[in-house]
Amino acid sequence: MAKRLLLSPQYIIVFILSLNVGRSFGAAADSSLYLRDTIDKVTMAKRILNRDFNSIYQQNLKSSFFGQEFFQPEKTQLVADVVANFVVFNTPKSRFFFNAFTRIKIRLLATPGAPVKSPSYMPGGILYTRVNDDPFNPKFLSLGYTHHSNGVRGPTLKPDGSFNADSGKFSTNFYSFNYTTGHRTDKPDRIINRYATIGVELHSGLFGTGAAEGLAGHYGFVRVNGTFLYNLAKRDADPIKSDSYLFNNWQRIQFDFTYIADKYNDYNATNLKKRLNVSLKYYYHLPFLKDVSIMAGGGYRGQDDYNFSFQQSYGYATLGVSSGLSFLINRN
Repeated sequence: MAKRLLLSPQYIIVFILSLNVGRSFGAAADSSLYLRDTIDKVTMAKRILNRDFNSIYQQNLKSSFFGQEFFQPEKTQLVADVVANFVVFNTPKSRFFFNAFTRIKIRLLATPGAPVKSPSYMPGGILYTRVNDDPFNPKFLSLGYTHHSNGVRGPTLKPDGSFNADSGKFSTNFYSFNYTTGHRTDKPDRIINRYATIGVELHSGLFGTGAAEGLAGHYGFVRVNGTFLYNLAKRDADPIKSDSYLFNNWQRIQFDFTYIADKYNDYNATNLKKRLNVSLKYYYHLPFLKDVSIMAGGGYRGQDDYNFSFQQSYGYATLGVSSGLSFLINRN
């Protein structure tokens, strides 16, 4: 007669517990994998967002200009505004983007010998960070520092108290705080980007330091700055892949203004002829000039931004070519 296998209640309880423990370990492993996968997806989403905003910051960098201006008081043969941008911090792992730059303004005078009037040297840096998570409707802040001087060591003032514009030292330092909003519209054959920036520019001369002698009370140390940028990129056939397309920069319109807000030369607050600088520029990329554009524009300078020329006010027109990192943004 076969013997029955008898199990005591204690063995049965141990067996059931072991099954439950196995299931618990399996559930814990599944939860760990799910959590890790979720974290990876969140990290990837943030990095893609940071990368998109880094491209937006790049599109808002200043570009270089080479050409001619017309109707200014001192006639020129050539003018240039050369901006070398050095993006020293640009990673999708961070929401911050930092650009160091060297900016040099040159005016070649239309006088015998064609001398270059003392250039404006403007090195500095600017830090960007986003304040929202929507690259199609971006909002971001920027904090910048710029030094502006003409590289001359002579006395700033003449014995009679007037400015030594020919051989005198001009220098100032300023900080800029800006807020930018934008909007991107995608269409089958083009990409439209719009940006509007408003900010304030504060010069260290407000605190009695960092400015050449005599500038206080005659040069704007508090300025309200604004920019509107409208950029069009159009779809072109990929020159390598016959079934692919690229979006290349095509046209750009840029409007800039500066209003001097502090007291200088006893001009009242509504004296726009002395307090307001405005400019309107149009850029067009020819098919064979992918990274260079033809630029035409004009404006008015209530206080000239070329070192000692700040004493002049005038309207002007400009024509030339422009290039820079900001034109490389919509290549793919």
